[in-house]
Amino acid sequence: MAVRAVRGAVQLERDEAGHMREQVEELLTAVLERNGLTTEDLISIWFTATPDLHSDFPAAAARHIGIVDVPLICAQELDIEGAMPRVVRLLAHVETELPKSRIAHVYLGAAAALRKDIAQ
Repeated sequence: MAVRAVRGAVQLERDEAGHMREQVEELLTAVLERNGLTTEDLISIWFTATPDLHSDFPAAAARHIGIVDVPLICAQELDIEGAMPRVVRLLAHVETELPKSRIAHVYLGAAAALRKDIAQ
């Protein structure tokens, strides 16, 4: 069993706690499904949010869908002029049999423009 890192991001339409929870839940679900993972395969997840998001912690969405025994942390993304607004990113460390080349990095909606090279 190898340890792999999975990237993902989603752009929110608005800074509202319920909307953030829905969007981050969708992102987490997609990361798990597209990589054939369960919550048992998760080692840890780092979340970042752009400085314009204040309504909630992205990790709260993970807890809401039952990811309760995995270390989670939230941080603020760098405030770079011209960067895409209202974005939540994640970096999940997982145990999987998948080789690096088969990891599905998930960029939903407009966030796909952030990493056209690895977005699936």
